[in-house]
Amino acid sequence: MGDRKLTKEELVRKAEKPSHDAMVLHPFYGGKYQVVPKCVVRSLDDFSIWYTPGVAAPCRDIFEHPEKVYEHTSKKNTIAVVTDGTRVLGLGDIGPHAGLPVMEGKALIFKYLGGVDAVPICVDTKDPDVLIRTTRLITPAFGGINLEDISQPKCFRVLRELRATLDIPVWHDDQQGTAAITLAGALNAAKVVGKDFSDIRIAMLGAGASNVCIANLLIEAGADPGKIIMCDSRGTLHEGRKDDFLPDFQEKWSLAQRTNRENLAGGPEDAMKGADMLIALSKPGPDTVKKEWIQGMADDAIVFVCANPVPEIWPWEAKEAGARIVATGRSDFPNQVNNSLGFPAIFRGALDVMATTITDGMCIAAAMELAKCAEDKGLSEEYIVPDMTEWEVFPREATAVGMKAIEEGVARVEYTRDELYETASKRIRAARDQTDCLMKEGLIPPPPEL
Repeated sequence: MGDRKLTKEELVRKAEKPSHDAMVLHPFYGGKYQVVPKCVVRSLDDFSIWYTPGVAAPCRDIFEHPEKVYEHTSKKNTIAVVTDGTRVLGLGDIGPHAGLPVMEGKALIFKYLGGVDAVPICVDTKDPDVLIRTTRLITPAFGGINLEDISQPKCFRVLRELRATLDIPVWHDDQQGTAAITLAGALNAAKVVGKDFSDIRIAMLGAGASNVCIANLLIEAGADPGKIIMCDSRGTLHEGRKDDFLPDFQEKWSLAQRTNRENLAGGPEDAMKGADMLIALSKPGPDTVKKEWIQGMADDAIVFVCANPVPEIWPWEAKEAGARIVATGRSDFPNQVNNSLGFPAIFRGALDVMATTITDGMCIAAAMELAKCAEDKGLSEEYIVPDMTEWEVFPREATAVGMKAIEEGVARVEYTRDELYETASKRIRAARDQTDCLMKEGLIPPPPEL
């Protein structure tokens, strides 16, 4: 039975079921990832190769040639998922312990969709200086850093300082990852409704790390900044609010100067009036965005309501209010605009060329490839970005990212497009096959009945 035949009560129960199942399956499995060998162990004699005395030889080689660490160790394919737990999903400041299930989930998705080995690192501090220093100190073991669920404005500073001082990719997924996927969805949604992306009016609800970066990436990709109107908890951003932003919220002040050409002052309803597109990453719903606000939007309105774990308005409510396209961050509704479509492949591409950073250009390349993947399959009102089940999307996206890194001169090694695609495909297939094998052999036990 499809969603159109379900009652509203049934739709709400369906939306709430993942949370119920999570409370059963998390303790059943005792976490979501583990460390398994990637080398042969034919007998205990092999430990003399992998550990003492044989291991001394690659240690000396790395000491004499530091770049050989990428050749002798897992550093090339291993990243750290770093958080202080101050801005977890839609849960807020719940701390590093309560944030660990999210970081483990992130590690699982990195591996299964991108073939990337990821280690959760939950740091028990709220001090940005301590977080920055701790992250710098652990980098010898990692080929990249994924910052996660860090509150603003310190998340901007943490990212900025680490990127300036480290020679491995560092990004904040809540900023760059969410922005890349949202851009892909926005580009294709505009195509579906027949509107020029460079001319659409965009209302943005929420001015946190995600929407600030989304706005910047939309502008870089061709959106008219003057037609973007962003709202935070105090109303629309405009030049008259200078004292609200400085000195801690420089990124928001920059957008206040570049966007909202009319200097419209007001709240979300005012920002949304006549807008072609809403991009909301704000307080979880389901009544954060009102139906009447959507009714005041332009014809063929596009509504992105991506708060977690509950969108700002239920999709069926947005449709009833007149939205033509509705996207959320959830997998149980059409048009999942979720950074899980981005971060595994973007890091896959960055790691494969041993990139020193992840640029906005690489993020835009990922967004463009994602948009093209969906367009190749056939766009519709309920299909503006690929589904995460389409595994072939991820090597395509990784290849686009790697090629852009080479073009921009931030790659340590260079490959052809075909070589990058084959490398990414092989790693991603291997990760999926490994999980399937462990399940088939019962090493990952089947879940209980739910």
